[in-house]
Parts: sequence; C-alpha cells; structure tokens
Amino acid sequence: AMKTLPIVTYLLNCFLLIIPTLVVNLVWTNRLPLMWQAEVFWKNIPPVIAYGETISRIAVNVLPVFMLLRIETKRQRIGLAVYLIGILVYFFAWVLMVYFPQSAWSTSLPGATATAWTSLFWLLGIGLIGDSLYLPIPYRSWVYVGLSVIFAVFHTLHAVIVYLRMT
Repeated sequence: AMKTLPIVTYLLNCFLLIIPTLVVNLVWTNRLPLMWQAEVFWKNIPPVIAYGETISRIAVNVLPVFMLLRIETKRQRIGLAVYLIGILVYFFAWVLMVYFPQSAWSTSLPGATATAWTSLFWLLGIGLIGDSLYLPIPYRSWVYVGLSVIFAVFHTLHAVIVYLRMT
C-alpha cells in the first residue's frame, strides 16, 4: 500500500531543481550566437540524434516531478553538492557563450559545446538526490543517472555536429 503524504511533500519534488536551468534557457537562448539558434541548431541533424536527444530530454525533465526532494542521507548531500557545483559550471558556460561569444573559449570545441556537456553535472546531482519516487514502483537512482548520461551524450553530439558544420 502506498503511504499518503501531505500535499506539500508532493510539491517539494526534484523538478524544483530543474527550474533554474529552464530559466537560464528561457532568458538566454535568444542571445546565443546564430549557430545555436533553434532554426540553425536543429537543421539537418541525423534523426537518431534528434529523436534520442528529444526523448531523453523529456525523460530527464519529467521524471523529477515524481522524485522525492529530500536531503537526508550522505548520498543526497553529495548529490546536492554535485548539483550546486554543476549549476554554477552550467551557468558559467552560458555566461561565456552569451557575453563572450568570440572568445577563444567560446569558439573552441569544448567551449562552444559546454552548455550541452555541462548539463551532465547538475543532472547527476539530481540523480543522487532523487533516490525514490512517489509512485509505488521499484526505482533506483541509477535509472535517472543513466537517462542523464544518455541525454548528455545525444545533446553533446548534436552540439558537436553544429559546431563542426559552422566552423
């Protein structure tokens, strides 16, 4: 039988940890260089990469809605540290791309694709924090970590294709 939890417990889910990245994406996506704008970014991407990225993106953004947000265990505390460091690195990658798009870093392969591959850091943090679901089904945090790795690989491959096409 499933335990009945107070409504606030359901609202305090791991999706709250996704919100800062959604805000960054909403605020800065239109300020990225042309090659990273949607109409150029998604043009002629192999379907396996486009579908893999889209499906895994949906999974890593929706699953946290069902993941309990608790910082009680050592693993969850490590997850919070990984998440916070990851968010800072991800945010910094965006700052460099938006405000210094012609810098040596932003025009290099690692720098130009950093907003893609740095997402793995904060996603891993969420995976360590969200070790259980509200749903009465078996769940292990490696499921989310695995989905995060899959997403980061597809997203980074996509960014590398765009980078190589435009350089």
